[in-house]
This record gives sequence, C-alpha cells and structure tokens, in this order.
Amino acid sequence: MIDIRKLKELVKLMVANDLAEMDLRDTDEQVTIRRHGDTFVTSSPSVQAQTAIAAAPPVQASPAALATEAPAQEGIEIVSPMVGTFYLSPDPDSPSFVRVGDHVDNDTTVCIVEAMKIFNEIKAQVKGTISKLLVENGEPIEFGQPLFLVKPE
Repeated sequence: MIDIRKLKELVKLMVANDLAEMDLRDTDEQVTIRRHGDTFVTSSPSVQAQTAIAAAPPVQASPAALATEAPAQEGIEIVSPMVGTFYLSPDPDSPSFVRVGDHVDNDTTVCIVEAMKIFNEIKAQVKGTISKLLVENGEPIEFGQPLFLVKPE
C-alpha cells in the first residue's frame, strides 16, 4: 500500500504543474491519481475502492478575493481545507470554538476537522463576525466546502 505522504507529494506536484492525471508504476507499487477540479481520486491494486484525497494545505485566497466571489450580503466563506468530519468543539463536553455573532481574527480557531484519526484545527483566516454556521456538528465535509459565513470588518 502506498504511503499517504507520497500521495500528498504527488498531489502537490500535480497542482504545481497543472496536471489532470498521473499514473506511476514501479516493481512494488502502482497508483493512478486523477484531478477533478479540487478533488483528487486515487486508485491502486492494493486499494479496491477509490479514495478522495485533499491536497496539502490549499492556497487560500485573500479575504478581498473571497469577498468578490461571495455575494456581498452573505459575507466571506470559511471553507474546509480537507475532507473529514466537522466538529465545533474539541470534545463533546466543551463549548463551541465559535458561535454566530462571535468576533474572529485571522488566528481564531473556528472548528476541528478530523481526517484519518487526526484532529486538525481550522483557523478563520479573516477578521469579522460569524454570521452563519453552514455545517452541523459531526457532519462529514468535503474539500472546499463552506463551513461558516463571516461578515468582514
């Protein structure tokens, strides 16, 4: 079975070189990676099902660029940088990282995404006020899926 670190490096190479498909084979391993927009699908003989892999940390657009993409009345979207499970708090007994109406800064942790048994803190990367929660706690999420709407300062 191919190492996930190798897959992430291959995905980085695909993004850097704007490749749509990559097929690698050697005596021990074989892997095919296909890029569909921002989703990467891998297949290999050792893995019967196809697995979606998120690129290593995506390049984030500037808040100004995000504001032009989203309708002005809704605000800036905080999107998921990976596929996983969305959590609003570090554990079931703790309060949520943020709630609607809370002020956030660039380094404010807004949620956790569990991917492959690793809990990844997601930062707001924008200054403003949380105006809407777009995902339910414990819900599976996709790469690039909007999680929150933020009214910018």
